[in-house]
Parts: sequence; structure tokens; C-alpha cells
Amino acid sequence: MYILPNKLKLFSLALIVVGFLGIALGFFNAPKNIDDVKKLNSAHQTEHVASSHDAAAAHDSEEHLTHQLHQLQNRPWAATYVAALFFALLSLGVLAFYGIQHASQAGWSIVLLRVMEGITAYVLPGTVIVLLIAIFSGHHIFIWRDAEVVAHDKLLQGKSGFLNLTGFIIRGVVFIAGWASYRYFSRKMSIAQDEASDNSNFKKNFKASAVFLVFFIVTESIMSWDWIMSVEPHWFSTLFGWYVFASFFVSGITMIALITLYLKSEGYLEIVNKSHIQDLAKFMFAFSIFWTYLWFSQFMLIWYANIPEEITYFATRIEHYNLPFFGMIVMNLVFPILILMNADFKKLTWIVVMAGTVILAGHYIDFFNMIMPGTVGTNWYFGVPEIGAVLFFLGLFIFVVFTALSKAPLVVKRNPFIHESEHFHY
Repeated sequence: MYILPNKLKLFSLALIVVGFLGIALGFFNAPKNIDDVKKLNSAHQTEHVASSHDAAAAHDSEEHLTHQLHQLQNRPWAATYVAALFFALLSLGVLAFYGIQHASQAGWSIVLLRVMEGITAYVLPGTVIVLLIAIFSGHHIFIWRDAEVVAHDKLLQGKSGFLNLTGFIIRGVVFIAGWASYRYFSRKMSIAQDEASDNSNFKKNFKASAVFLVFFIVTESIMSWDWIMSVEPHWFSTLFGWYVFASFFVSGITMIALITLYLKSEGYLEIVNKSHIQDLAKFMFAFSIFWTYLWFSQFMLIWYANIPEEITYFATRIEHYNLPFFGMIVMNLVFPILILMNADFKKLTWIVVMAGTVILAGHYIDFFNMIMPGTVGTNWYFGVPEIGAVLFFLGLFIFVVFTALSKAPLVVKRNPFIHESEHFHY
């Protein structure tokens, strides 16, 4: 039975407090008016382009400053949203992976099920927080929430049947209720199976997981439209749902590997051997390739078609987010290929930890690239609000997950495939 160490609990609470202060400071330091923007620009020696005509120059400068003010006010909201979204969807990716193990009746991963159940404890609080931020942020994240903008935008008016607050909330509640319900009942059946005299709970879990995966694949796509793609409602991609899925799915698998290795280092999960770790590393490698395939497919088709309303999405990121845009390719593709290609490397703890840390950081940057250009435009940089948000949600994630891990034995007992998993070797 795992016991949550006081040091880890205090560490997570310290992260939450420091992170909260960073988020609060981000909101406090956000400019309140155009004069604040002028002072900020003066401090950073920012030069603005003006028209050759004096009257037009004054108008353009004032309009530019107003636009910049809105984007700078969006920044603390967007920074918080990115971190909240990353950790919430990461845990959702683990829930999908967990469901796949039950539905496919996989044998190798049985000794890892309780680790997955611990991580998925964050699905409910994490997704609720994301939905609340989305609702209370107003138009700071979602421009279609601004009635004045919609009134002058025919495209947004045409999408208002879908992009409206009532529908957004209803869909979000349905998503979260379905995901959290599956996690609750699957976990309940998993624990009940430990003391059962037959395999009825195992069979029920199998059926529930099959149904959940159908529900998940539909709701995940719609969620990606609502919570991410609608940040820039003039742009759309039919591949976007799969792309988002690939990003948080590989992040979830990576987190399973890292937490498993941490527990082993603390003297738990002795039953987990190098073959289990190697399989997790294989999934990290494989889905890094899958993510890259989807990234390239989306990028290449839009670039080749060269349709103005489509290419603006990538043009903005290449021009103004050059380092994070191409940097994440190195972190999410090049690095995993170089490190995890070798079969022996996949069994080495320090290699998997190093690769996993880079992959998680790379996919956080991926979510950063999805949200920031549509909210803060060119007024981005990685500072106190972003660091504070990451620390806050990392601390909350650690606290929720490791508290959940302490509520039940770390290894299931009466699963029909437990012996196969115990003796899993290449």
C-alpha cells in the first residue's frame, strides 16, 4: 500500500502556492489602459509602424495600442488556460489508454493499471477547472464571446448556432460527465475485482471500456473544436481532433512511465520490470511519430493548397512564434527518435526520464502554440504568468494523483491476466 510522503505533499502544496502567486502577479501586472501600454512599450523600446499621413498615423497608432492592450490583458488568462488544459488533457489521455487496456484485454499492462487509475483521478477536477476558466474568461480567450465583434463579423454570425455560451457549457458538461463517470465506475469495478470470487467485475469493466472508447473518440473531437480550435474561429482543420489527441495521448503515456519509475525508485512496484518500461517507451516513441505524421499532414495540405484563410494559422506561428513552433518539432520528434530508437535505451531509467521530460515540455509548448497566437498575438513571451500557471497545475496534479494512489493497493489482485503481466519478459 502506497503512503503519500509528507515531503511530496508539502512540495505539491508549495508549488500550488508559488504558482498561484505567479498567476495573481500576472493579472495584477497586466496593463489597465493605453497609458500602461505606452509605458510598457517605452520600457521595452518598442517601435510602431505608422502611416505616412499624420492623421492616419495617429489613428493607426491609437488603434494599434488598443489592440495591444486587449492582447496584453488576455495574456494571464491564456497562460493559465494553457497550463490547465495541458494537465487536464494529459490525464484524459491516460484515461483513454486505460480504457484501451481493458477493451483489448491486454496482459502486459495489468501491473500498471493502478498507476493509470491514480493519474486519471485528475480528469474530473482538471477538466472542470478548464471549463470554468473558459466560461469566466469572457472574450479574453474566445473572441466569439465578444458580442460587439460578432455583430460586425458575418462568419462568426454564421457559426453562432454552434459557437454560443449555452451550447459550449452544455457540451462541456456532457463531456466531463461522461469521462468522469467512466473513470469512477471503472475504478470501482477494478477495486471490487480484488476481493471478488469471480470475474464479473472484470467483464463489466471490459464492456464499459468498449462503450467509453466510442464515446471518447466522438467527444474528444468536439472538445478540441470547442476548447482549442474556437480560440481562432475563422480557421478550421478537419484533422485537428486527431492532432490534439496525439499530443495529449503521448503526454499521458509519458506520465505513466515517469510516475511508475518514481514509485519504483521509492521501493514500490517491484513487480514492474524492464520489459514493462520498455513497452511504455515504445509507445512514447511510436506516438511521437504519430503526432509528427499528423502535424506534417495538417501543415503540408494547408501549405500546398495555399488558401489565404487557412494558411494564416501557420503563417502567424512561423513569423511570430518561430522558436516555439519549430522548437517543439525538435523536442517532440527529433529528440525521441535519437534517444528512443535504440531498444536497449528504452530499458534505462535515466534515458526514459530524460526523454519523457523533454516530451512533456515539448507538448506543453505545442498547447502553447495552439492557444497563444489567437489570444495574445505578437505580445507573447515566457514569463511569470506562464511559469506560475505551470507550477500551480503541476502542484495540483501531483497532489491529486498521489493522493489517489494512496487509496488502494498499487497492484491489482484478481485480474485474470495478472500472472501474465507479472511474468512479462522479452
